[in-house]
Amino acid sequence: MKPKALLFDVFGTVVDWRSGIIRDLTIHFKTYPCSHDPAVIADAWRAEYQPSMEPVRSGSRGYVDLDTLHGENLESIARQFEFELGTTSQKEWLVKAWHRLPCWPDSANGIESLKEQFICASQSNGHIALAVNLAKYNQFSWDVILGAEVVRTYKPAPESYIRACNALGLQPNECMMVAAHNTDLAAARAQGLQTAFIRRPNEHGPTQTIDLEPSDNWELKAESIIELSRLLDDYD
Repeated sequence: MKPKALLFDVFGTVVDWRSGIIRDLTIHFKTYPCSHDPAVIADAWRAEYQPSMEPVRSGSRGYVDLDTLHGENLESIARQFEFELGTTSQKEWLVKAWHRLPCWPDSANGIESLKEQFICASQSNGHIALAVNLAKYNQFSWDVILGAEVVRTYKPAPESYIRACNALGLQPNECMMVAAHNTDLAAARAQGLQTAFIRRPNEHGPTQTIDLEPSDNWELKAESIIELSRLLDDYD
C-alpha cells in the first residue's frame, strides 16, 4: 500500500550533521584552541546524543529540548577534552551549530519532489525551532514538523512514532518512516509503519562501520531521497 505520509529522520538522513559540527568547531577553536582534531570532538559530542535522551525516554527526566541536551553534552565534552567554551553567547552559538547543518545534496530537491504526492514530515528528535531553522538554512520545507515537542519524547521510544501518526490523523500503516538508521526503522516497523532506508555511508565519516546497508527487508531502499521519489512512483 502506498503511504500517505513520509516521516523523515533528519540528523544523518536529511542533513550532514558531522561536516556542519566540524565546520563550527573549527571556527570556535580559532579563538579557544583545542589539542584535538575538530572531527574527534564532533564525534564525541554526537556520541552523547542517544545516552542523554534516555532519561527522557524512560520517564526519569521530564521533557527538555535538544538544545538543552546538546548544551549539557557540550559542557561534558569540553571538560573531557579540555577546551574552553568562552562566553555564554559563544557557547550558545556552538550549541546552535545543530540549527545550521548543511543538507545532503539530494535532500532539498528530493523533498520537493515527494511533496507532490505525499505529506512530508520532519520526524526528528529536534524541536520545532531547530527543525524550522534547518529548513530555512537549507531552503527546503516540510508540510509539517513533528518534532519532539509534538510527541514529548525521543525516538526510538514507541510512542514517538504512534503520536506522530496520530498527529496526522493517520494509521501507522499509512505512514512510512524514512531514515538512514536501521534502529530507527526497526522501531518504526514495530509500531506498524512502513519503512524506507536511505543509504548515507559517510554520515559518520570515512571510517563508518554502521548503517552501510539495510539490516532487514525494509519496504524500500534508496541511495538518495531523489531515488526514493522514483521508487515510490512504482510502489503499491
